[in-house]
Amino acid sequence: MNKVELIYFISEKTGFTKKQTEAFLKAFTESVTDTLLKGDKVSISGFGTFEVRERAKKEAYNPVTKAKVTVAEKKVPAFKAGKSFKEAILKSE
Repeated sequence: MNKVELIYFISEKTGFTKKQTEAFLKAFTESVTDTLLKGDKVSISGFGTFEVRERAKKEAYNPVTKAKVTVAEKKVPAFKAGKSFKEAILKSE
């Protein structure tokens, strides 16, 4: 499902217009991004938690040249599914 399909799906479920739904989705993603940039988490009960995780510096190898390369530490966005969300997915199997 892409963004356009998600907007359509949500607008059908809620009765909101596509423009209203798109505005909500934009506000939601901007809010999550801004919160993560501040170093905080976003927890949505029953769904999951968005957070920033730190990846440690590591050694890797270039597969073409076989040269040893150091990959710098970095921060990456992450999502941890909540219990209810996980259970719903497991029940669908």
